Amino acid sequence: MSAPATPACPACTLKDVLVHADHWECATCGNEWPREAAPESAPVIKDAHGTVLTEGDDVVLIKDLRLRGSSQVLKQGSKGKNIRLVDGDHEIDCKVDGTPMALKACFVKKA
Repeated sequence: MSAPATPACPACTLKDVLVHADHWECATCGNEWPREAAPESAPVIKDAHGTVLTEGDDVVLIKDLRLRGSSQVLKQGSKGKNIRLVDGDHEIDCKVDGTPMALKACFVKKA
């Protein structure tokens, strides 16, 4: 029988976790939590600068992006409003200039 998988820290989301007899301890931030309450954590999505993004935030593009299958370009500084966080290869759904877009978090910063 294999040992249970080590969870990510619920405070900082890093996987540098120490295993103790009755609790987990994050080696990075020092957070401790009981072993039986190991959280089923949802992925934390961070922007290009490491800021955690949440539903409803506004974001700003940090570089020009060409749209696939079109000759359009989204300019740096364009604002995506009222984001939704989704699973998949593009983490963010939002509207940029009134057009629905799917964006990767590494190309945006929190507004």
